[in-house]
Amino acid sequence: MKDVTAVILAAGMGTRMKSSLPKVLHRAAGRPLVEYPVRAALELGVASVVVVTSGHPEIARSLEAAFGARVSTVVQDPPRGTGDAARVGLARVETERALVYYGDAPLMTARELEAIVTASREAELAFASAMPENPHGYGRVLRDASGRVLEVREQRDLESDAERAVREVNAGVYAAKKSVLTRALADLKPMNAQGELYLTDIVAAVATEGRVVALVGSPDALVGVNDRSQLREAEELLFARIRERLGREGVMVHGDARIDDGVSVAPGAELEAGVRLRGATTIGPDTRIDVGSVLTDATLGARVVVKPYSVISSSRVGDGAEIGPFAHLRPESDIEAEAHVGNFVETKKTRMRRGSKANHLAYLGDGDVGERANVGAGTIFCNYDGYQKHRTVIGEDAFIGSDSQLVAPVSIGKRAFVGSGTTVTQDVPDDALALSRTRQENKLDYGPMLRARLGEAARRAKEKK
Repeated sequence: MKDVTAVILAAGMGTRMKSSLPKVLHRAAGRPLVEYPVRAALELGVASVVVVTSGHPEIARSLEAAFGARVSTVVQDPPRGTGDAARVGLARVETERALVYYGDAPLMTARELEAIVTASREAELAFASAMPENPHGYGRVLRDASGRVLEVREQRDLESDAERAVREVNAGVYAAKKSVLTRALADLKPMNAQGELYLTDIVAAVATEGRVVALVGSPDALVGVNDRSQLREAEELLFARIRERLGREGVMVHGDARIDDGVSVAPGAELEAGVRLRGATTIGPDTRIDVGSVLTDATLGARVVVKPYSVISSSRVGDGAEIGPFAHLRPESDIEAEAHVGNFVETKKTRMRRGSKANHLAYLGDGDVGERANVGAGTIFCNYDGYQKHRTVIGEDAFIGSDSQLVAPVSIGKRAFVGSGTTVTQDVPDDALALSRTRQENKLDYGPMLRARLGEAARRAKEKK
């Protein structure tokens, strides 16, 4: 397709989105809307991609970050409709042919674009159409008795019940020689008080001189985004496509799991219902993500088990590790192979080395937990002094008893023990036992007297009410 340039129209203001963010930068399944049509063009192998924008700088920056020099932008100023936007984009086209379509239609695929370009080589103009169950609101493709395409007529301009009964509608993707499109766009006339030019009018203009082909495709191609309701609809269709693709690739996806477009999942993995995988998350083979877990920019190895309702963000989990349930791995956590992070354990910028465990109710922030070390329930790394963060280091095979506080900066040596309920403020040497408890005192036969005193206090309090 090196004789084709894709011109993508992304200059709409998107007022119905009710947002200061340009419409085409709203995200669906983890990507800005405009990235989907651009990527489809690049997968097709076109010579170049030109995106027509409103001039909002964030659009150009987003495209450059995603695609680099493969995509250029041009500004439509002032905005004068889709026909004028196509004219602005065509001025940048240097190839013989052009493919023109919209930047808010994320479901168009490279295969469908290829079919339209191929059809255009046998006609003056080819465009995509579809046959939805309910065509109301779409421009109808009108043909003569022999089936020849005559024009696309918008819903408001339909003149008869017969025209309104036509199910074939315009899907908004056009391919032709640049010269044909240039002539047709030059002949467009403003159709409203705003002086806007409509791209759909080129169909009638070209049909008067040559053959126009309407290629019927999937109704999904019609799904454009003009408001947040339509954004939700498009996103649900994208999620469904991703689930279907992963199933063909050997991933078991249950129920309504939602996986962003940039996520990579290896064959043999299993994703339960309610799972949400976001950003650049990578899941290794034979890993299981259980119900309700949310992973963002996370990297998981093979055979990892993530139990229900765990949250993992910008962190790494090694082969065979177990996470959760209800665990929270905050950014820069590094959980090595076969380590365990259990229920209601939170880590942040902490490395848990191979085989280490923190199975219950702990906060491990800015730490390094040695191989096979055990961190007991209720342990807290006291890492913040109100001004700075400090590190806690635990040596291999160390044992931290329940309800301990490790006041950073502090180090626990190899094979050392920290007794339950200890507050550690000094380094603990290898093989040592650290204890910091007040001595327990048992007052014999004190219970009855205490109960009597407490009961009397409760009675007096009740009488005062």
